[in-house]
Amino acid sequence: MIKTITYILFVMVLCFASAGGVYAQDIEAGASAAINYSEVSDNFDYRVTNLRKFLIKYNSPLSDYAQDFVVYADIYGLDYRIIPAITGVESTFGKRIPVNSYNAYGWANGEYRFTSWEDSIEHVSMTLKTKYIERGAPTIAQIARRYAPPSSTWGSKVKFFMRKIDSLPVSYDI
Repeated sequence: MIKTITYILFVMVLCFASAGGVYAQDIEAGASAAINYSEVSDNFDYRVTNLRKFLIKYNSPLSDYAQDFVVYADIYGLDYRIIPAITGVESTFGKRIPVNSYNAYGWANGEYRFTSWEDSIEHVSMTLKTKYIERGAPTIAQIARRYAPPSSTWGSKVKFFMRKIDSLPVSYDI
């Protein structure tokens, strides 16, 4: 036992004795240190990678906008899966929409037109939060009664796609 302790102490002394000096140095960051939103890798958030892979699997035109779904979900306090899941129910993830409408959400029975995918994702996220959740519809079942009346299956289809996107439990209640 004494040999073991002596050996450990000897190794520690050697480690500390052989370590050179450590010096701090001031480094200034130039303009190149600014973070560019478009250069941020989706490695920072598994949800972006997960959603992008899911949408690619469905050959969705929305796959390039996975980061937008996640960013706006975070801004408005939504589950990142709900808006993409709605697109699955309403338009097979943006594949079946009126030409150049960017309306993958079934708004106004497809007659509503957005200016871009980014615009549509932001607008629908904001509206879901302010016109549904904040006005007394915090669950998918309650959202369904307002979003897609008189459908009795819309809410369960949204939950189905949410589970497909990510197997986290769908306990959507804000």
